[in-house]
Amino acid sequence: RLACGDVYGKFDVLFNRVRTIQKKSGQFDLLLCVGSFFGSSPESQALWNEYKSGAKQAPIQTYVLGANNQDTVKYFQDVDGCELTTNITYLGRRGVFTGASGLQIAYLSGIDSSSDPAPAYCFTTKDITSLKMSLLSNTKFKGVDILLTSPWPKDVWNYGNPPTDVNLKTCGSEQVASLTASLKPRYHFSALQGQNYERLPYRNHVVLQESAQHVSRFIALASVGNPGKKKYIYAFTIVPMSLMDATELVKQPLDASENPYRKAGKEGKKSHLATGTEDEPAQQFFFDLKQSQGKRQSDGRGSQQGQAKQPRKHPQPTGPCWFCLASPEVEKHLVVSIGEHCYIALAKGGLMSDHILILPIGHYQAMVDLSSEVVEECDKYKASLKKFYKSKGKRYVMFERNYRSQHLQLQVVPLPLSCCTTEDIKESFIVQAQEQNIELLEIPQHTDIKQIVQPGTPYFYVELDSGEKLFHRIKKNFPLQFGREVLASEAILNIPTRADWKACKLSQDEEESLAKSFRKEFEPFDFSLQD
Repeated sequence: RLACGDVYGKFDVLFNRVRTIQKKSGQFDLLLCVGSFFGSSPESQALWNEYKSGAKQAPIQTYVLGANNQDTVKYFQDVDGCELTTNITYLGRRGVFTGASGLQIAYLSGIDSSSDPAPAYCFTTKDITSLKMSLLSNTKFKGVDILLTSPWPKDVWNYGNPPTDVNLKTCGSEQVASLTASLKPRYHFSALQGQNYERLPYRNHVVLQESAQHVSRFIALASVGNPGKKKYIYAFTIVPMSLMDATELVKQPLDASENPYRKAGKEGKKSHLATGTEDEPAQQFFFDLKQSQGKRQSDGRGSQQGQAKQPRKHPQPTGPCWFCLASPEVEKHLVVSIGEHCYIALAKGGLMSDHILILPIGHYQAMVDLSSEVVEECDKYKASLKKFYKSKGKRYVMFERNYRSQHLQLQVVPLPLSCCTTEDIKESFIVQAQEQNIELLEIPQHTDIKQIVQPGTPYFYVELDSGEKLFHRIKKNFPLQFGREVLASEAILNIPTRADWKACKLSQDEEESLAKSFRKEFEPFDFSLQD
């Protein structure tokens, strides 16, 4: 299936895009349009006349919602829905449409009414109640497969990832939120805000208190042909709920969150946030790297020149650690930049000469253990390295193995743009994981890994330069060099003999030379050197 956001009369742009998608991916059986389908300009009216006359035709069976403003009411003469032209059908004011496959689609046209009587392009409390009762009166009702509304539901971002570039105070309809909470759609599509927003899937039951139910996904789509090239069309596969095995239906994805419409629990969330703790301030550690580290240069007394801030303390290991910056075991000649909470160093036996590790200065075992300020600086290093590698005609792949390791090492491996695409890299990880019976799952780009795994849980994690993320929860054994093996394989770098870091070790003089060269080249991108 396909879903799209506001069309605003750009029918050619939409349907040409659909043709391109179908040519590449095969035929889809329907297109669901939310938001404003028609535009108000004379040009969009003239273009619509071409479709209405049959001079042009939609390449797919298309279902649309009704008007969201007075200018476009004229296109929707029958409140119960009707065929507007070949392959384009108006669903109606409100109701439930069941396809031949058994897919159940609930829909509500229009926007919230701010006056009484309500204009033709608005829905009312009566519409909401009627739609709810038509479904909830069935004692076997579990939810609908798809819900289509033009406005977003109010507070859909609660307990999840908040959207950007949207005014959270004014965005969304409380009536649509109420409808959504009752209908429990597996997919809910909306538009009107001009933004693409994919919320984390959320649960429809209270854990340990209610029987497991399916999760819901909310997806808002941007307008067709928008200048910012925001996503306005969404392809998805869905098996009708009525045909699914009950166990399969209620499977919970790793990143499922609490239900955003449950009023109870808001206070609990505030309380939880209020009791969050910060790392206590104390001492920072800096080392002479045989060249200036800008404002972070050591004065030889364990403090920083020209800096009034109190030094900070970092978690310390209970025994020897090769990666804690204060540890005598650290090979400091490999360190190339030091921040307040993190540092970066050349990887010993790196796949490439500019293979880097991002490491916390204090003793943290994994990304999920990091405090917010450490995560923030880690993200700064990611952004700096991305810009640096881009200037060199490269993209990067990052991976972490929280298994048989005591200190977080975020591996950052640069790859020439000419050797492969991001999609090639992603496919190689997935294929090679399958060959070794490793379940490598794709997780939403906006998902924080802390949302899907608890501290102390072994895992393997990949982040691509596109922001796409792959995750595997390690349950038993895991190949220690898996990340390197994938990147060294014939499909990517074609250097399989370098998969083991021990085969790539250099002399200390060679390492010092590489580190010195990297520091010099990275300096313009190094935020830690900037005032």
